[in-house]
Amino acid sequence: MTDPSARLLRLLSLLQTPREWPGSELARRLEVSPRTVRRDIERLRALGYPVEAALGAEGGYRLVAGTAMPPLLLDDEEAVAIAVGLRIASGHAVEGIEEAAVRALTKLEQVLPSRLRRRVGALVSATVPMLAGLGPKVDPETLTVLATGSAGRERLRFSYRAGDGAETNRLVEPHRLVSMGRRWYLLGFDTDRDDWRIFRVDRIGAPLLTGVRFSPRDLPAEDAAAYVTSKLYSLAPTYRAFVTLHAPVEVVKAGWGGAGGEVTALDEHTCQLHSHADTLEWLAFRLTMLGFDFDVHEPPQLAEYLRALGARATRAAGG
Repeated sequence: MTDPSARLLRLLSLLQTPREWPGSELARRLEVSPRTVRRDIERLRALGYPVEAALGAEGGYRLVAGTAMPPLLLDDEEAVAIAVGLRIASGHAVEGIEEAAVRALTKLEQVLPSRLRRRVGALVSATVPMLAGLGPKVDPETLTVLATGSAGRERLRFSYRAGDGAETNRLVEPHRLVSMGRRWYLLGFDTDRDDWRIFRVDRIGAPLLTGVRFSPRDLPAEDAAAYVTSKLYSLAPTYRAFVTLHAPVEVVKAGWGGAGGEVTALDEHTCQLHSHADTLEWLAFRLTMLGFDFDVHEPPQLAEYLRALGARATRAAGG
């Protein structure tokens, strides 16, 4: 193999297989001398790949964990598998990895050949998750475009549907994507309105990267999540729940997950939950899905909703 670049990629592909490679075998596979193999190994190390050499006559090599993440070399099947997994994660708000999944998907789809993009799209469209999300569905393609604009500091143009159904065209300098519970939000500076705005991603249509770069503006808050949280809670009606659950605090925390709120222990068998939400339906669903008995202290609307829900469930069961 005479092309140095192609040979280096082939060597990296071999080393990413979890095994130790004798220098003589690498030389045979690459059709070069052992001296060339040693020189190429040093080139990989200079690029940040932590290649470890074992002592001995053969001088075995293997790729080990390093202090930084160097570029990975993926074959077609691996790239498709990762892209599909990232699309599923980004579209279903998996706790703790949503934004990272979108960033990774953005980077991967920028370099995927068109033949692999078609395979990824076919697999995603043919896949039905067992548990659908509670919130509105968000198109991963939309998330990818928004994330690309945010990361590249590139203005976006899109249509936006307000809560009353009115549609407007927006020109926005995207700042950050924020995932909160069941919804995705885009925080950005609306150039036409000369102010910061928060957009629900499920209401954004046909986002387009304009190619116009912008200098980042100072956000009037500590961070994007804090800004979006404060604005949404100040604008939207919020139900604040105060509930006693008849289960140990550790078990309730595990079941409640990242849904927001504070869980504190009363004793080893009961705990209290202080939380908030913009719909009674979501509060009722999360509480009943925990699988424990509970007492609602506030708000009274939640207790009334649960009574009506229980009555319907009783009638449906033939009670």
